[in-house]
Amino acid sequence: MAIHRPRLPGRKAWLVLAASVSCATVGRAQAESITPFSKQKAEALLREQLPCLGCHKLNGEGGTIGPDLTTVRQRRSAAYVAAMIADPQLVVPGSIMPRTLMPAFTRDLITRYLQGEKGEKGGKGGEGGLPPAPVAAPAPADGSALYAKWCAACHGTTGHGDGPNAVNLPVKPAAHASREAMSARPDDSLYDTIAGGGAVMNRSPRMPAFGATLTPGEIRALVRHIRSLCNCEGPAWSRKP
Repeated sequence: MAIHRPRLPGRKAWLVLAASVSCATVGRAQAESITPFSKQKAEALLREQLPCLGCHKLNGEGGTIGPDLTTVRQRRSAAYVAAMIADPQLVVPGSIMPRTLMPAFTRDLITRYLQGEKGEKGGKGGEGGLPPAPVAAPAPADGSALYAKWCAACHGTTGHGDGPNAVNLPVKPAAHASREAMSARPDDSLYDTIAGGGAVMNRSPRMPAFGATLTPGEIRALVRHIRSLCNCEGPAWSRKP
């Protein structure tokens, strides 16, 4: 089930989010050195559980859709990083980064890890460490446009699992154009993978969850588009009589 944060107009939305997620994080990032154990834990989470490296590169590993996280501390403040993890669409409306739900302590750990050791100064996200005032979000798109925006970089524009980011991933993205593969997967399975991410479906954790970013209607539109790519339906037992 998608979870949606109420939207506030313009820069007010960013300020509310920054105040709600960043105060403790910023304080710790500025005052504490991350311990060797916490560093190892953060690296394990990023490699094995979180989807971040599906799109971002870190220390030479990961995707190339988003900015390189290795040097993010030089470009962005702790406040910006924490808020971007919490709700990227609110910070940068129209961003292709989906919102990944995670406990506050995990977000805090990842933010501190990305900000580096004590005394390293992070860059700014705009005036006073904030990003530029956001612009209006784009209008909702159809399944084809949603696929082009959110899926094609890994799965390819025609769904053959050959997007430009596929070579950076340890597991080849699903070939949505494959009639054989997709006809074995019910619509509910496709929906749950898009909404909940690869890890919850025993697939690659580098596949992010979109349930907190896209509406149920948009996810269903993506499922319909996948069906158009494979020109197939799910197993007979999964279809309505």
